[in-house]
Amino acid sequence: MLAKAYPVDLRRCQALGLAGTAFLALGGETAGALPAHDLLAPGSSRAVLGLVGVYFGVVLLIAAWALLGTVVRGPEPPTPRALLLVLAAWAAPLLLAPPLFSRDVYSYLAQGAMVDAHIDVYAHGPAQLGGPLADEVAPVWQQTTTPYGPVFLAVASALSGLTRGEIPAGLLGMRLVALLGVALMAAALPRLARHSGADPAAALWLGALNPLVLLHLVAGAHNDAIMLGLLGVGLVAARGRWHVVGVVLITLAALVKAPAVLGLLAVVALRGRHGAVRTVLTTAGVALATTVAATAAAGTGYGWIAALKTPVSPHNWSLTSLLGRGTAAVLGDLGSGLAPLAMPAWHATGLVVTVLVVLFIWLRLRPGPIYALGLSLGAVAVFGPAIRPWYALWGLFLIAAAAPSGTVRHRVAAASGVLALAVLPSGAPADVGQVVLAVSGGALALVVLWQARQAAVTGPRPPMLGGTA
Repeated sequence: MLAKAYPVDLRRCQALGLAGTAFLALGGETAGALPAHDLLAPGSSRAVLGLVGVYFGVVLLIAAWALLGTVVRGPEPPTPRALLLVLAAWAAPLLLAPPLFSRDVYSYLAQGAMVDAHIDVYAHGPAQLGGPLADEVAPVWQQTTTPYGPVFLAVASALSGLTRGEIPAGLLGMRLVALLGVALMAAALPRLARHSGADPAAALWLGALNPLVLLHLVAGAHNDAIMLGLLGVGLVAARGRWHVVGVVLITLAALVKAPAVLGLLAVVALRGRHGAVRTVLTTAGVALATTVAATAAAGTGYGWIAALKTPVSPHNWSLTSLLGRGTAAVLGDLGSGLAPLAMPAWHATGLVVTVLVVLFIWLRLRPGPIYALGLSLGAVAVFGPAIRPWYALWGLFLIAAAAPSGTVRHRVAAASGVLALAVLPSGAPADVGQVVLAVSGGALALVVLWQARQAAVTGPRPPMLGGTA
């Protein structure tokens, strides 16, 4: 309906989204996840203005993305190349912006410096490093060992050596690594879509131009970007004649963050016609050899296996954590000594449910391998012990490439729009005052969008006869 109200074209969408990310970048200068010495009091006028500006930009970006979706589904959809240019334009203002929506990038830099200093990141938290870089890590993670694999730690260590521990240079370096991951995602999506019988332009719109990608992979510089990028190009290689290369790339993705290991199931399914037993043995052998070689090259040892049990934030809002806290509260009120066991029990239940759901997807539903992998990664995010808005991209990326139903795509898109509004730009927990400011910024954007729509529908008024009033 909106597309019929007034003409929408690619240039309008590009300009609107660019305005959104520009406001994001400007607002982030005072309300983002800034270094400790630059942090402002939340109630200061500059911080207030920044928070309002960020949410003003977020809503503009979501609106631009929604309007772009009507163009992609229209009679003359843009080419994948044109959409990639839109993605580049939207991402450009965020390149030099401060970190937004999370302080995780400071943890990455501290862990890289620890590896560079030969401190075991699987035995010690960033507090062991000390100094100004470790001071930037959120207090809840100061004593926490890293859950990341040797490939990411090798990248972080190399970046630490190049930047010599300088925080601004390190932040830029991590953002460039994340941009590389997003570029790999964007390169893989059209190819995976064609293989799955989906529209490449629609896949790019949902999987690469998604606000969650720009807010959390680009602005937040999360290492999920490089995990998904390697996973995507690995699947592209594996479905063709480059089976071994594909397995290597997917294994490297899993050695950034563990959930990508499920990609090996898709490789086996994609190559099953070449002999199931041979495919399984080859895939397992190549994955094992890659793991040994990458771990040896990184020099971090195999502590990453035990580190997969790294505890989650006590305030995490995953489904199992919420149920665990609720159960513990009830048991505590009843005076039961079982209250401390509630959280571990629910987390274990979530892992069992995840396994059962993944088995059901692959053995009973049996959709295409790419779609099955997307659904499986979505289940890992939903039922796992920790969840953040950017975890939704694990499954969304591949669902965008392979979902056969427009209904599924619409629901995923709606969920993306909601999750894009879920986190403050500072990455800190929200209080009532900050929520009010965020809502005010979003409401202001809606007013501006409504006025622009009305102006476009009605057009300029004709001059009155007899001169001006």
